[in-house]
Amino acid sequence: MDNRAEVSAFLTSRRARITPEQARMPVYGQRRVPGLRRGEVAMLAGMSVEYYTRLERGNLTGASDSVLDALAQALRLDDTERDHLYALARAANTGPSRGRRRPKQATVRPSVLRIVEGLHDQPAYVRNNRMDILAANPLARALHGEVFEREPANTCRFVFLDRRATRLYPDWERVARDGVGALRVEVAKNPYDRELSNLIGELSTRSDAFRTLWGAHDVHVFTEGTKRFHHPAVGEMELVHESLALPGDEGLSITVYSADPGTPAADALKLLASWAASQHRDPAASQADTER
Repeated sequence: MDNRAEVSAFLTSRRARITPEQARMPVYGQRRVPGLRRGEVAMLAGMSVEYYTRLERGNLTGASDSVLDALAQALRLDDTERDHLYALARAANTGPSRGRRRPKQATVRPSVLRIVEGLHDQPAYVRNNRMDILAANPLARALHGEVFEREPANTCRFVFLDRRATRLYPDWERVARDGVGALRVEVAKNPYDRELSNLIGELSTRSDAFRTLWGAHDVHVFTEGTKRFHHPAVGEMELVHESLALPGDEGLSITVYSADPGTPAADALKLLASWAASQHRDPAASQADTER
């Protein structure tokens, strides 16, 4: 990944979305660019036009925290976008010689596996920064059944390359946008991750929807929220999800789905658990039941 190109595109896209009226800037004459002009952003950030132009051309080398804060305020960045800007600056100051180190192969610690497998009534899985699911309990496999038909199971590949994704996720557009935004965050943190670059290149080549969303330069971090599923066996359910980074395991996080007690979603999860258990019964026992 070209960090300078990434920085330039991100800053340009954030500048383009702010109108002069929103920034309380006077409007004179005909404007040929969407959003603010470079000079207007520079004035809001308290820096020279020349320096801001250098930043927007992708050169964040040496930019101090105060400069980044001023830029974030001028461009009205939210917390996720501000963190993204800082990650881009760190990558710019790290340099390719150190940044091209081959990342360690992510593995799931046995203690983490025990946590995931111990959640019998909640779907839970561990994923890496490329959205590969590295470990999952039986209920998570039942919930995302079609995702696991490919190895490695990758939620973004499923969302953009499998037509069944629009059935599994009734809010497909939001799921797709969030997934792309999460990959964008990871690119800023790991601009020289070859496997991450290959994934983005593959999705950009094979999916028009991915390519369009990728061009928007929006960012997203999975923390908590709700997601709707339409499971072929149990129907629709809306589940709460929590995503937590695993300390000491860079790039890995654990996601757990749950439902409030007494809700239709909780009943659907119980039904899903029963259905999943029936799919994994001992074949000999199933044959015996059939013959009775």
